[in-house]
Amino acid sequence: MKVALINTSDSGGGAAEACMRLLKALQLQQVGVTMVVQHKNRIEPAVYSVEKTKLDKLHSQIDFFYERLPFIAFKAKDRSVRFAFSTANAGTDISKDPVIKDADILHIHWTNSGFLSIDDLDKLIKLNKPIVWTLHDMWVFTGGCHYAGTCNHFELECGNCYFLRKPSPNDISHTGWQRKSKILSDAKNISFVTCSNWLGSVAKQSSLLNHASVQAIPNPIDTELFSPRKMDEARKKWGIDPSKKIILFGAANIADRRKGLAYLIEALTYLKNYPGTENVEMVIFGKNKRFDTSTLPFPVHQLNIITSPGDLAEIYSLADVFLLPSIEDNLPNTIMEAMSCGTPVVAFDTGGIPDMIEHQQNGYLAAFKSSADLAAGVNYVLTAAEPSVLSEAAREKVLCEFNNEKVAGQYISLYQQILKGANG
Repeated sequence: MKVALINTSDSGGGAAEACMRLLKALQLQQVGVTMVVQHKNRIEPAVYSVEKTKLDKLHSQIDFFYERLPFIAFKAKDRSVRFAFSTANAGTDISKDPVIKDADILHIHWTNSGFLSIDDLDKLIKLNKPIVWTLHDMWVFTGGCHYAGTCNHFELECGNCYFLRKPSPNDISHTGWQRKSKILSDAKNISFVTCSNWLGSVAKQSSLLNHASVQAIPNPIDTELFSPRKMDEARKKWGIDPSKKIILFGAANIADRRKGLAYLIEALTYLKNYPGTENVEMVIFGKNKRFDTSTLPFPVHQLNIITSPGDLAEIYSLADVFLLPSIEDNLPNTIMEAMSCGTPVVAFDTGGIPDMIEHQQNGYLAAFKSSADLAAGVNYVLTAAEPSVLSEAAREKVLCEFNNEKVAGQYISLYQQILKGANG
């Protein structure tokens, strides 16, 4: 069995990290697997880049800007949604690459940002090879947005898109939906996978996938790499007072509208009124270009972008609680990583987050968009009579349900099933 995992890059985002983890998990199970990417950033023999020359790289850059700039300049309603919608009108035809031709199964992941256009995806489908398509957000079954928020237009036909400056019944979300409908309507060789039960249920409500094969398989995590470290040693290394109660917040980009920064600020303001919080400090990691952390009601240690998984494991381990107020999310890597390191998580009860957090068992699920309940959750964890109970339960949840062997096994079973069907 030869599997080609297809993703825009091998680093730089949640889907890329999840895809790399699946690559490693499948390798441990002796599956012949190659990750096909546009941009290769890691020294990894099993990652194949379609960029071979400087001309290839220039072509990729042109495709990225060709897709992105017209949308930003003429279509997006404002700056905040410039990466919330992908037209997939430019990309690279990889259908003739040897690694694609040689594969028994094509396993598509996240292919936006100018890697594969809708036409390029159509060419892969028309190879008539068995395809597994893992959805890391809603893009596959919408007219172009990655998360639809409160919009349900994808249940019929997209149009009148609220991400656009001038929404209309026949706007680019509608034409995008039509293009996807055309390539998916007769595709019998695709099995869809979602990383969370929530995304699976939403996909089945969509007009594009309501008759498709859809099942939920989570992302895997290396539980040995992301494992509890000694809190005192981690705090000493990162310059954190061992006597403080530490709230951790982090994301690839903390200003991403989906990560709920406004709710974080409100929740901390509520928390400040709780007794005993004079001993609380915050640690924040991730890209931060605009947010002034000094405006928060607690002292802040800002660590900026962390690229080393080992460093991340130490940072999770030095915290008493990880707070992630995401308002739209599938199966956030940060929550799984924190729990794997034994750090309880407080987050909203939304998206795929309830697949990981069990309320008041290994963390706290706050009422959606309730900053007051987020604060109550943080206080619940910080004042727990036996913090080790929450910590051990968080770690155990990941060990049982998201370990490499279990997730790889689920995918291998799916691969074998569709190969048997294709050959039968």
